[in-house]
Amino acid sequence: MKKKQSIMKPGDECAGPVLITEQAFSRAAGAALVPGNSIRILRDASENYPAWLDAMRRAEKSIHFESYIIYSDDIGREFAAVMEEKARQGVKVRIIYDWLGALGRTSFGFWKRLRQAGAEVRCYNPPSAYQPLGWLSRDHRKMIAVDGRVAFVSGLCVGRKWAGYPEKAVGQWRDTGVAVGGPAVADIERAFADVWATMGVPLPADEVPARGEIPRSGDAMLRVVASMPNMAGLFRLDQLIAAAARETLWLTDAYYLGLAPYVQSLRSAAEDGVDVRLLVPGTTDIPVLRAVSRAGYQPLLEAGIRIFEWNGPMLHAKTAVADGKWSRIGSSNLNIASWLGNCELDVMAEDENFARAMQEMYLDDLSNSTEIVLGRRRAASPVHKRPHHEPRVKGRGTMGRAGAGFIRTGRALEAAIANRRVLGPAEARIMFIAGLALAALAAVAVLWPLVLAVPFAVLGGWLAFSLIIGAYKTRKRYGRKYRRTGRDEIN
Repeated sequence: MKKKQSIMKPGDECAGPVLITEQAFSRAAGAALVPGNSIRILRDASENYPAWLDAMRRAEKSIHFESYIIYSDDIGREFAAVMEEKARQGVKVRIIYDWLGALGRTSFGFWKRLRQAGAEVRCYNPPSAYQPLGWLSRDHRKMIAVDGRVAFVSGLCVGRKWAGYPEKAVGQWRDTGVAVGGPAVADIERAFADVWATMGVPLPADEVPARGEIPRSGDAMLRVVASMPNMAGLFRLDQLIAAAARETLWLTDAYYLGLAPYVQSLRSAAEDGVDVRLLVPGTTDIPVLRAVSRAGYQPLLEAGIRIFEWNGPMLHAKTAVADGKWSRIGSSNLNIASWLGNCELDVMAEDENFARAMQEMYLDDLSNSTEIVLGRRRAASPVHKRPHHEPRVKGRGTMGRAGAGFIRTGRALEAAIANRRVLGPAEARIMFIAGLALAALAAVAVLWPLVLAVPFAVLGGWLAFSLIIGAYKTRKRYGRKYRRTGRDEIN
């Protein structure tokens, strides 16, 4: 019997690469692509806060609120008043806040009043004597979900800083969020439920909607990337986007501290002709980070990547748009804390209309920014001359690939100690300074040994105590199963 020949239709030649890219994105992020959604950009507090408050005021069943920082200032009290009122009406109000984020920003009475009104409030990862390094993991998400019908994901926390101080002529922080409708809301609700369950009794199964229970709201394809500590899903996804981009990759980040693998992904894209741009704050609420972030500019600039610093008040947005197709908005910064240490939440859209709006917003932001270029001595310096819309000059990096990025100091020391490669003159200074530091440390160890011995003894004892308590709690969790079988069981 003669086999039927397959006929390739126009465009089918691209089907293979497209399917492979989709599969790679899904596996790297651990998030499926969900069709049938609406997504809308909300710019700054002036658009985000009113939309959030309006949705909560309309709540009939549930409000799920998760934020790294909720200030107990006038803005925070406005949000609390709405949630307290809805809780008294019988709406199930559940709030997650981060212990470190709230430290010194939110009063005890703020949470007490919410609980007295009937809201359930849980604190993520407070200090624990048996987890001395537990503070490294934070819940950095910013999301609200209402009735399983609408959700908001953003970079904005709740506080007067984001809204600005008109009486002092201080403008609002530049930040970006999205409003989402459709089946992808179920994934955002699930992300909240997963973190909620780490702190106590999980949500009832019937209160976590499934995708099939939420009607279509549009045509946008969305992927909800809910990162948990040590999973690195977004880190892998960010590298894949940099590898997949063919024409443009425009990034905005509040606290950029690129790891060497990601820096190399950006460099490789730029050297391959991709228009890579990075927009970062010109002034920051964490001053030391500006200097550290700038230390990583040179390898990016040498590869032809264009870097811009925002001229207004704090730039706090975390966004990306590539090739006019892929966009990302959420809470994740381009640094190791967001990629590996925190709970983060981002929405990735594969929608050309939305990507076009993202590109327009990005170009508008660049009109209020200063471009950073390499000076005569190969140092990064600001320049106001070249407009952002002019084509970039493609560059080839002069810095070795192993030394690229912010952590080139660590790379240089690793290479020097292991004798893995030939070091350049720029790294001689790093080695010299590191040598002096180690010599000083050795002198302290010889002359004043207790200065080093006591802190190490305290830290060692604390870690030992935490491991013993952790082992006891783990064993107790399984209880009779261990005593009955006499051996460890894995289910």
